[in-house]
Amino acid sequence: MNFDGLYCEYQEAARSLDLDETEGVILASIQRQEMFLMVKGKSVKQWVMSSSKRPPSCFQDSLGTPWGLHEVNEKIGDGEPLGMVFEGRKAIGQIYEDCDPAKKAKNLITTRILRLRGLQAGLNSGAGMDSFERYIYVHGTNHENKLGKPSSSGCLQLSNLDVLELYELVCDGTHLWIENQGLTN
Repeated sequence: MNFDGLYCEYQEAARSLDLDETEGVILASIQRQEMFLMVKGKSVKQWVMSSSKRPPSCFQDSLGTPWGLHEVNEKIGDGEPLGMVFEGRKAIGQIYEDCDPAKKAKNLITTRILRLRGLQAGLNSGAGMDSFERYIYVHGTNHENKLGKPSSSGCLQLSNLDVLELYELVCDGTHLWIENQGLTN
């Protein structure tokens, strides 16, 4: 599936919810481990990403990447340096390279956070399956060598430079479509 197929899926979902398309639209392919930014129907950027190492899932505590239509609900990290580590959505004042070995071994949330809110009630919004309550993000990672294959705990991860670039290109309310090809809860 290329970005055109993802874009068509997004458009169908937005129409079914009676939502207008946002100026920029982020498309994420779990199957290909790629993310695209579309502007006015044209792909303008493409990045390698990582989704969950567990099977995709919209359920609470599954640690799977949820699918469907989301929006960027909150942007976190303005002005922080590349590689800044976040815990509880707060910068800890340390970049990942300066962390102790035990912390560096973990999959850290770094550089920027785009917090997501699911827009499809009963799929990625609502009791037991709410992407916002699950703290699903697009964020940077200290394990950039794992990008391109599933390696997260449910979030979508990008390199630190790529998440910084995406962060600057989108605004609150930007739609994000995570493919649902062949996926079921």
